[in-house]
Amino acid sequence: MKSTIITGLAAILLLAISCKKESATITDKSSALALTTDITEAAQKYTSTWIHGQQWMTTNLAVKHYRNGDRIPKVTNPAEWDTLTTGAWCWYNNDSANGAVYGRLYNWYAVHDPRGLAPAGWHVPSHAEWATLITHLGGNAVAGSKLKATGTIEAGTGLWYAPNWATNSSGFTALPGGMRYYYDGLFYRVGYYGYWWSSTEDIHEYSQAWAIVLQSTSIGIWLQDINMPDGLSVRCLRD
Repeated sequence: MKSTIITGLAAILLLAISCKKESATITDKSSALALTTDITEAAQKYTSTWIHGQQWMTTNLAVKHYRNGDRIPKVTNPAEWDTLTTGAWCWYNNDSANGAVYGRLYNWYAVHDPRGLAPAGWHVPSHAEWATLITHLGGNAVAGSKLKATGTIEAGTGLWYAPNWATNSSGFTALPGGMRYYYDGLFYRVGYYGYWWSSTEDIHEYSQAWAIVLQSTSIGIWLQDINMPDGLSVRCLRD
């Protein structure tokens, strides 16, 4: 009888442990995720969503330190931005109010830096990982509408200029953060376009890497090679 009782208690304990592990897994797959993104700063809160087995952040990256704690330089001067060959960030129009909405813009050298731009457990997606997402959402011709946040600036219901053909059915909530062009260091197309880096260099073009592009007036999406010194948004994918 004693042996039976012990065996029964052990089974209950194993069941409880099993349930606890499953609960932790479910929590990890929650749409809300608190992440410590900067070692020397307060924790920033990002949200995430699952799209066909991939866990994507649903907000743009806003870190100003690499994963090891080293500071990423903030560069506001247009002439200085033009000559960069190392990692840097800025806000759109050098305005922190834009940063609160769109996150930071990074050149590709920050994406590629071995110290790590993404928080621990996350990474900047490769060209192939972006392509997988697009394929699962129906391909280049229609995936854009499923990724973009809904609403328009004119109606006061969103951040894209009209007409914004968007359903955001994926939950990705892409925002039109625009870009910083390296050649003149100026800012372009906020509200009209969103650009996000991949981690993949375009080996056929000098100093270019692959990025995805979304436009307010299109339901499509583009994988495009863009100059590495340009400033674009970043989204992260769970390892």
